[in-house]
Amino acid sequence: MAAFSLSTEELLDLFQTGDIDVEGRMPYSSNATLLVTVRDELGDDVEGRSHRAIYKPGRGERPLWDFPSGLYKREVAMYRLADYLGWQVVPPTTIAEGPFGEGSVQAFVDADFEQHYFTLHEEGIGELELKKLCALDIVANNTDRKSGHCLLAECEDPGSPGTIFGIDHGLSFHAQFKLRTVMWDYIGEPLPKEISEPLARLVDEGLPADITCLLDGFEIDAVRARTRALLEAGVFPDDDTGGRRWPWPLV
Repeated sequence: MAAFSLSTEELLDLFQTGDIDVEGRMPYSSNATLLVTVRDELGDDVEGRSHRAIYKPGRGERPLWDFPSGLYKREVAMYRLADYLGWQVVPPTTIAEGPFGEGSVQAFVDADFEQHYFTLHEEGIGELELKKLCALDIVANNTDRKSGHCLLAECEDPGSPGTIFGIDHGLSFHAQFKLRTVMWDYIGEPLPKEISEPLARLVDEGLPADITCLLDGFEIDAVRARTRALLEAGVFPDDDTGGRRWPWPLV
C-alpha cells in the first residue's frame, strides 16, 4: 500500500480542479490551516476521485515582520524543490482556489502521530529520507523544522522512500540565512551521493521556472549559494550560533 491512494499526478490535478470541502481547522496552528476533502465528479457512470488534504488560504495568514505575505507559495515551492531533486519527502502540494480564496493544498498524510523526528532517528527509521529533509531545509532555509513536522506515513513498508514526509514549510526560502531546526544529529557526516548528486545539478542548472515564479531574485540566488556552500563543505554543517538555531516548541 502506497502512502496515498492516488498517484502524484492525480492528486495535483484533483486539488486544482476538484471541489474543496472544509472539515475543520487543524489545532495549534498560528495561521489558518484547514483539513479538507477534495472531490470531483466524473459522470454518472464513473466513480469520482476524493482525497483529504491540508488547505492553507493566503487570507488566513498572520502578517509577519520578516516574511512577505503569501507563505502558502513557499509551501508549494518546497514541494517543487523536493520533486525537482527527485526526493519524495514532501507531500504533493499545489496552488488552488478554495472556499477562502487562493492557497496551498497539500495531500494529507495518514501518519503514525506517535512518531516524529526524534523517535524516527532514535529507532533508525528512514535515515536517508531524514537526511534528505535535513539537506532540503538547509538549502531552502527552513526557519521552523520542528520534530513533529516529520511524519511517518502508515503503509506496508514504513520508513521506505516515499513514506517519510516533511510538512509545514511556509517559513522557508528567506534570502537571509536563518535556519532553525531540530535536525542536528548529522553534524560532520558526509553527504550521501543520493543527496550530493541532485544538489550538484541544482547548482549547475539553477531552479526551474515553476519554482522561481514563487520567489524573488534574492531568494533564488540564495538557494544556489547555500547549495554551493553545502556541497563545498561536503558534510552536514554545525550550528554556527552556538545553539540558537532551534525552533520552539521542539515538537
